[in-house]
Amino acid sequence: MKLEPLGDRVVLKQLVAEETTKSGIVLPGQNKEKPQQAEVIAVGPGGMVDGKEVAMQVKVGDQVIFSKYSGTEVKLDDEEFIIVKQSDILAIIK
Repeated sequence: MKLEPLGDRVVLKQLVAEETTKSGIVLPGQNKEKPQQAEVIAVGPGGMVDGKEVAMQVKVGDQVIFSKYSGTEVKLDDEEFIIVKQSDILAIIK
């Protein structure tokens, strides 16, 4: 199966959180939050959304930072994805 977002929606796959800090300290599993960095898997067509013209600014393969409590989590073929509106994406990592 394949997810194809509609309107100004974007499908993201969260990046794996690092287990060890840069100084070599191992972080306990229960204290970690999910990272807010993700890779763009699919992008909707944009167009007219709520009466406004929306141009998509992200593309498949971009790494982005998104709002902490945004989006809808979905599980498809044993993989977890997050579907967010483009406005919930805060930055593209270059």
